[in-house]
Amino acid sequence: MTEIRDIEVVVFDVLGTLVDEPGGLRAEIREALPAADDAAVDGLLTLWQRHVEAEQQRVARGERPYANSETIDAEAARRVADRAGLADPAAIARLATAGQRLPAWGDSVSGLERLAGQLPVLGLSNAGRTALLRLSAHAGLRWHQALSGEAASAYKPSADVYQLAIDTAGCRPERVLMVAAHAWDLRGAQATGMRTAYVHRPVGDPPTSTDTFDGRFEALDDLAVALEAR
Repeated sequence: MTEIRDIEVVVFDVLGTLVDEPGGLRAEIREALPAADDAAVDGLLTLWQRHVEAEQQRVARGERPYANSETIDAEAARRVADRAGLADPAAIARLATAGQRLPAWGDSVSGLERLAGQLPVLGLSNAGRTALLRLSAHAGLRWHQALSGEAASAYKPSADVYQLAIDTAGCRPERVLMVAAHAWDLRGAQATGMRTAYVHRPVGDPPTSTDTFDGRFEALDDLAVALEAR
C-alpha cells in the first residue's frame, strides 16, 4: 500500500476528478436536443470541449483577457446551438449553465467526507466562483473551502492557480497534496512544489511512464487509507 506522509492539507481538482464533466455535459446537450442521436450528441460535446480548451489556452498565452468559465461555457453553448439549429433562447440559456449541474462520481461525496475528517480539504477548480458554488451544491461536495482560478484570473496549469491553494493552506508546498485525475494538472502542481496523487477516473488524463507522482489510486477510499498512515 502506498503511504503519503507529512501532509497537512489536501487539495482536490473538481472537473473530471470529483464530477463527471463529459457525462454531465452530454446529458445536458441531450436534454436540449432530445431528437439528436448519440453520434450527433457526441459531436456537439466535442465541439463544446474544444472551444473551452482553446479559449483557456488563449487566455494562458495572453491572446485573450481572462474570461471566467461562465463566459466561456456560454460561448460554447452558443456554438452548440448554432451547429444544431437550436433557436429557443430559454433552452440555450439553460445549456450555458450545464457546467453547474455535473454529477459526482460514486465515491466523491463519501470520500471527501472521510478525508475531511482527517485533514483540511480544499477544492481548486478552473470553474468560476459562481459556477463552482452551484456545482458544489448540485453534486453534494463538501469542502472546508473551495477556490476558483478566477481569483487569480488564470486557468490551471498556471502556477498562479496552485499558489492560491498553497497560500490558503498556510504551510510549505511540500505539505500540500494535490489530487487529480489529470496528469497535466498534477505536473502543474509539482512545478510549484506541491505533492501529488493521481486518482483514476474513466475520463481523466492518465500518467505516463515518466510521471513520478507520490501516489496512484483507483478510488478516494484508497487515498484516505494512504493518508491515514501519515
